[in-house]
Amino acid sequence: MQPDAILTQDELEFIQTMHRTQPSVRDNTSNLVVNGGSQIKDLLTRLMANEQVTIQAQFQNQQLSFPLQLVEDEFHAQHVKLGAPTIYEDGPMLRPWRLALAHPVALEDDRGRMTDLLVVEISFNGLLVRMRNNTRAPKHFALWFNPEGYAPVSLRGAQERKTADGLVAYRLTLCNPLETERLRYYMLQQHRLSHPELHAG
Repeated sequence: MQPDAILTQDELEFIQTMHRTQPSVRDNTSNLVVNGGSQIKDLLTRLMANEQVTIQAQFQNQQLSFPLQLVEDEFHAQHVKLGAPTIYEDGPMLRPWRLALAHPVALEDDRGRMTDLLVVEISFNGLLVRMRNNTRAPKHFALWFNPEGYAPVSLRGAQERKTADGLVAYRLTLCNPLETERLRYYMLQQHRLSHPELHAG
């Protein structure tokens, strides 16, 4: 190798500093390094290429299910990406973790105007709403959940039942994987606030 092709110590330190201080391009997910034999890595790669693969974690009476995806970087190397989890509660039956909102959030229309549907409880697949101004609850809706400090989430709901205390339960359908990830991320952040002992450190 030619002497003029070798980096000086200053140049090397500059490159290493730039690499360490590059802004993260990841959003709310993390990359995992998978250690194991080549057979295990090959099997995991094949599974993730064709099926949904998750990591399950148990905490007290809750179960967290983290989706795994295979992503390719700019050098065509494959990495495992860990998505925001879906959180479940144990009980007589496993059900999605439901977050009771301290302050109800009004669903918004496409123009950002508040509707009469006030979200009082949310999970990744359902809502419990209170109707404002004694209005009649719609059978279906396509609206935005826009909690302060978070990206808005496009939701579609179908009415399932009315509760004894006058609330309305809706089954949720999310429009696309991005909306699903946004709602999971919001739920994860709220879970951190509700269970700081799990998320500490």
